[in-house]
Amino acid sequence: MTGEIILTYAIAISLLVGSIFALVGAIGLLKFNDSMTRLHAPTKVGTVGIGAFLLASMLYSFTYGEGSMHELLIMAFLFVTAPISANFMAKVNIHRRACDTPPEPPRDDTWSTLNVPEEDKHMEGDSAKPSSTAG
Repeated sequence: MTGEIILTYAIAISLLVGSIFALVGAIGLLKFNDSMTRLHAPTKVGTVGIGAFLLASMLYSFTYGEGSMHELLIMAFLFVTAPISANFMAKVNIHRRACDTPPEPPRDDTWSTLNVPEEDKHMEGDSAKPSSTAG
C-alpha cells in the first residue's frame, strides 16, 4: 500500500467521523428541550465534527495538491472561540433566569483565602508538626 492510499483511507475515516459528530450535534440541537442542555450539542459535538472535516480537507490538500495551512488556522480559531461563545450564551441564559440556577454558595470569609474556619483550627497546628518516624 502506498502512502496515497493510506491517506485516502484516513481522509475517508475523517469525513465519516466528522459527519457522525455533525449529525449527533444536529440531532441534539433538535431533541434537547432546555436551552442550557441544547447549548452543548453545537459547541461540543459540532466543534469536533467541523474539526474532523477540516482535518480531512488538510489531508486531501497535502495528498492530491499543494498543501495548505489555512485549515489549521481555521481549526485553531474554531477551537478557541467555541468555548468562549458557549460561555457567553450560558451566562445570558443564567442572567435572564431562563434556566435553573444552582443554589447560592454559603457566604464566609474562608473561601479562596488563607483564613481557617474555627472548627478546623485544631488541625492547623497538627500539619506543622514534624513526624516522629525518624529512623
